[in-house]
Amino acid sequence: MEKVVTEAYLRKAYSGKRVFLTGHTGFKGTWLLQILHWLGANVKGYSLAPEKDIDLYNQISGDKLCYSSVIADICDKQKLQTELVRYEPDFVIHFAAQPLVRRGYDMPSYTFMVNAQGTAHVLDAMRNLPNTSAGIMITTDKVYDNPERGIPFAEDDKLGGYDPYSASKAAAEIVIDSYRRSFFNTDTYTQHRKSIAAARAGNVIGGGDYSDDRIVADIVRAISHGETVGLRNPASVRPWQHVLEPLGAYLLLGAQMMEQPTLHSTAYNFGPDPDDMLTVEDLTKIFIAEYGTGAYKDLTNNSAPHEAKLLLLNSNKALKNMGWKGMLDGRTAIEWTAKWYADKHTPAHQKCMQQIETYFG
Repeated sequence: MEKVVTEAYLRKAYSGKRVFLTGHTGFKGTWLLQILHWLGANVKGYSLAPEKDIDLYNQISGDKLCYSSVIADICDKQKLQTELVRYEPDFVIHFAAQPLVRRGYDMPSYTFMVNAQGTAHVLDAMRNLPNTSAGIMITTDKVYDNPERGIPFAEDDKLGGYDPYSASKAAAEIVIDSYRRSFFNTDTYTQHRKSIAAARAGNVIGGGDYSDDRIVADIVRAISHGETVGLRNPASVRPWQHVLEPLGAYLLLGAQMMEQPTLHSTAYNFGPDPDDMLTVEDLTKIFIAEYGTGAYKDLTNNSAPHEAKLLLLNSNKALKNMGWKGMLDGRTAIEWTAKWYADKHTPAHQKCMQQIETYFG
């Protein structure tokens, strides 16, 4: 299959363009910021400050890669609208979220506010843009009502969510669809000139993720402290995906939205091959082997808060409409991630750029 996510194609689409990127200080946002800067885009970021003392955004001096970096809350509707509309972006990529399942249990109301209402604030601001633009709203693979039957979810499957995080993202999808129908309808595109897509991916791994309750970050923290890695759900199956896979998909989607805005004003899954399934325990073994040190133990707790054990995506729509298919299998994704963390000598930005250039080259 011909490679569609290439540097040449993306550079043509994004070089010199204005991108408004929410959540630019987060893990995925920081990786995307580096790619966009490399492609020649002018990025205005809007995000809360990084939470951790160690974070990828500061490791790569992210402020230097931005046209402008605004540290503010997505829930501040007036501030967001002022910053977005003033910039008149060609692309709006909305990452800003409360992204953690277990934190969703601890802070459910806040999670719904950020993920659902925050998305509405972004779309509301886009209503006031005078220029043609593409809006890529990033949600998650967890937006589906999941009976765990082992069947990959397609975009028209029922939305839902057992836990507050998943439900808040499903709510965000309903918000997106409502705005798309009510204000950015494809039948009236020539009047509003806005294409709005929802992008669903999940269980993304890669270098520089230091978030709480993320398996790779937990492994790295334990190893760095000389501790045994504790696995809460070792048998859970996930479609492990290197961070560059969905980011490349989002950028390809944005480029094609400019070319065929009404076709791509829809929802897309961007997942790995459903047959490429690895458990949390598999990931841990591969990571430790590539990293060169470490050990793990089973901490299964049947009374712990519910988390889905099996979650798979059907990405045939992306293949049919965009020609997109993931390029890295799960094992390779894990190995690239472990190599990033194991290299203690190369600066973070350089390590990221080496993998970016390899992936898109």
